[in-house]
Amino acid sequence: MSDLPGTIEIREVGPRDGLQSEEPVDPSVRVEFVDRLAAAGLREIEAASFVSPKAVPSMAGGDLVMAGIDRERGPRWWGLVPNLRGAEAALAAQVDALTVTVSACPVYNERNIRRTIAESVVGIADIVEAAAGSVVDVVISCVFGSPYTGDEPTGTVPELMAQLAAVGVTRFTLADTTGMATPARIDRVLHRTGVDVGLHLHDTRGTALVNAWTAMQLGVTRFDTAAGGLGGSPFANGAGGNLATEDLVHLCDDAGIDTGVDLGALVEAARSLEAVIGRPVPGRIATHGPRSAAPAV
Repeated sequence: MSDLPGTIEIREVGPRDGLQSEEPVDPSVRVEFVDRLAAAGLREIEAASFVSPKAVPSMAGGDLVMAGIDRERGPRWWGLVPNLRGAEAALAAQVDALTVTVSACPVYNERNIRRTIAESVVGIADIVEAAAGSVVDVVISCVFGSPYTGDEPTGTVPELMAQLAAVGVTRFTLADTTGMATPARIDRVLHRTGVDVGLHLHDTRGTALVNAWTAMQLGVTRFDTAAGGLGGSPFANGAGGNLATEDLVHLCDDAGIDTGVDLGALVEAARSLEAVIGRPVPGRIATHGPRSAAPAV
């Protein structure tokens, strides 16, 4: 395991991606969840979304979430924005960094963002200019397969990254939006894009953790995950939840990879969601406990 990194960066997206497909959760409850995640040691947290509440009702009140969080804990706070108006609202709410999405699949892009890919690139350029020094991470969805066409747009992703780099984007995350990735696809795409990217993995087909392991062996050190394994796209039927944060931390702890996260506190934060959503969370470690807690046989 000498090829594995010594440390990785985890961006917790549970407060946004994890809850966006659930029934609306009061901003005050979302604040409590965010503070639990920060207390567990997570240093990058996507706390809110600044999309239209008509489009995604569960994400209404992003400004209230940002106003209520305990900033003394010190994570970098991220906000998802769909356009320039959303970026301006996020920056006014004192978000530290922005995520914005564009899809490698034209059909998904038009259904999710209501723009062509070319129009999205122009819109992202406006966001980068407005952010004026704040980090803007472009999350490219459907990189490993499209829910509409089935295609794996391996060849077009580097071209899209080059177009975005030309308008000032310096950070990219590749998303497996509906869980189509496999280790072979991870390897194939990363050999085209390079490994200076983040990965946003969904566990629809049970491959998210092995995909993360493969990516770490190839040199990727940034991952988006969601506590409890919640999440999914409201614009792609059948999209499963995110790679569970506690599952990745558990694996890394055993492999000697530093995440900076207290697994016990993280598991408690993930389990706290069960009372909020009214059912068990799908994350395996949240459900079954870490290895260290396994009963003796």
